[in-house]
Amino acid sequence: MSDTAAVANELVALCREGRNHEAVEKLYADNIVTVESAASPDAPAEQHGIDAVRGKGQWWVENNEVHSAVVNGPFMNGDNQFAVEFQYDTTFKPTGKRGTMREMALYTVENGKIVHEHFFYNPN
Repeated sequence: MSDTAAVANELVALCREGRNHEAVEKLYADNIVTVESAASPDAPAEQHGIDAVRGKGQWWVENNEVHSAVVNGPFMNGDNQFAVEFQYDTTFKPTGKRGTMREMALYTVENGKIVHEHFFYNPN
């Protein structure tokens, strides 16, 4: 199994168990680039570094109650990329509004660590 496949399988397994924070700490490179489909009022679409990823994760946990999550994949793309589909049923805590979201994430792996992630979804 390639490094990329091993990273992909471990990321999916951890996310299926709700251990997303652990996945970041174990599998992400310090110099990761993370890209969202669109900028938000609080953050640019593209951010750099592990602390940016940690901050996004912290914001997610503080602002969303997750009722269910489905993680599909990984879907391999060559030697160093894979995609994962995420489906969430959440309540946005600040408004109390419940909804579902679906996104695809494309990951790039170098030297056994995720160095780039790009999320694709339809922004609200």
